[in-house]
Formats: sequence, structure tokens, C-alpha cells
Amino acid sequence: MDFSQLSPAPKQAVGVYVPYYNQQNKRSVLPFAISLYQKGAVEGERRIEGGESVPFVASWFVSALPSDITRCRLQFDGNSELDYEITLANHEFIEFLIDLLINHKRLKITDFPQSFYRRLLQYEDA
Repeated sequence: MDFSQLSPAPKQAVGVYVPYYNQQNKRSVLPFAISLYQKGAVEGERRIEGGESVPFVASWFVSALPSDITRCRLQFDGNSELDYEITLANHEFIEFLIDLLINHKRLKITDFPQSFYRRLLQYEDA
């Protein structure tokens, strides 16, 4: 996905999420993360240290409030046996999208942060 074509979400959609993010760099990316969230899906690739990256498609149901629950489904390499789901509050999921956008700008790869995968694979509790 070409994130340069991503338009910021309207101020009213962004305003309800602002209290959840204290860091200025996250707040500046928030309108774009909400816009990405509203698309309901993103394609990327999981970087594997010492190996080839594995493509994934992440999809989720969209709702408006930060406290609403999002269920995100990831499918790796187009393989139904490599399907994973995570359920978390919208504001938490959007923070992962913020990190995805920040990392994409810095590393030129579309991937969720390590903390997202720890939650997805239940290596850490909410």
C-alpha cells in the first residue's frame, strides 16, 4: 500500500482518540492511522531475522469509539493454516497502526511492531 496517498481522518474522528496518546510523534501520525483503520485492511510483510519476509493481510471490523472492541485477523502467506486473530480495544489497535506507519516511514517496510506480535501470539497479557 502506498501510504503517501493516505489522507488524514477528519478532526472530529481524531479528537476522540487524542487523550489516549501522550507522545507528540504518535499524535501527529494519529489522523493517518485512523484513516488506515477506517479502510479495514492492510497488506504487509513480517520481517524474519536471517530469513525472507512473510507477506500478510490484516483485516478488521471498523467502529467509531476508542473503547469499542476490534477483532483483527491476520493471514500469513495466503495460507489459511496461518490465520491468527486478536481482540483488543480500538485505541490499542490504532496505536499499533501508528507504530506501523512510523516504522514504514523509517524502514520502508509495512509491518506491525514486535509488541503487536507478542499480543497476537499471547506472549504477553493485555
